[in-house]
Amino acid sequence: MNLVLFAPGELDSPLPRGDRRAIHLLDVLRRREGAAFDAGLINGPRGRGTLLAIGPDAITLSFAWGAEPPPPDPLTLIIGLPRPQTARDILRDATSLGVTAMHFVATEKSEPSYGRSRLWTSGEWRRHLVTGAEQAFDTRLPEITHGSSLGDAVGRLPGGMVRVALDNYESSTPLSRYDLGTLLPGHPERPTAVALAVGPERGWSGEERACLHSGGFVLAHLGGRVLRTETAVTAAVALLKAKRGLM
Repeated sequence: MNLVLFAPGELDSPLPRGDRRAIHLLDVLRRREGAAFDAGLINGPRGRGTLLAIGPDAITLSFAWGAEPPPPDPLTLIIGLPRPQTARDILRDATSLGVTAMHFVATEKSEPSYGRSRLWTSGEWRRHLVTGAEQAFDTRLPEITHGSSLGDAVGRLPGGMVRVALDNYESSTPLSRYDLGTLLPGHPERPTAVALAVGPERGWSGEERACLHSGGFVLAHLGGRVLRTETAVTAAVALLKAKRGLM
């Protein structure tokens, strides 16, 4: 935890000793009364927190805020709904990498029960975003949707985006060989926004490939090795950020 994040409604109340942030401050960072630490307001500024008092049940904090961090990179992910543990990894790591949005979509080859898991029904997914942002020393959380169809997610994308879909079966071009500027004629050499679609563990169906093609997506692959979904997402996001001069 490189940055301790708080929601606006938590700032004026003591933090219970059992809260993971209190445990981190006291047991990991070993802060004592009067000590400062790096803090952030979710989707707001970063700053410094001060540990004012340590009580038997709670700790009391104060905050001084500075400037807001820059917005996340304009990179949107569309992901075929994976098993819950894979989704947890993607939520955390893609947030750390700084994407704008993640849309987890139902696909023909997704297991329907994945969408009914506790991850989505209990709101647990948000906790993994916070963990990813804290790791990256950032306060920004990406937009998240889940359960819609691929067609709906593609249809909601704004115009003026480069659109790339990973596909190990029908693509003949590695993602590393694409020049993003040529994929969006009339736009700058480094387009400002990219949409990346990653299929479920068993890949896209023929109808879904047709949907992606009609939505302006080109197909790409990450080489001859078959990767886990969470690994493919991380590798592809890193490649796209590098192509845009952001890594």
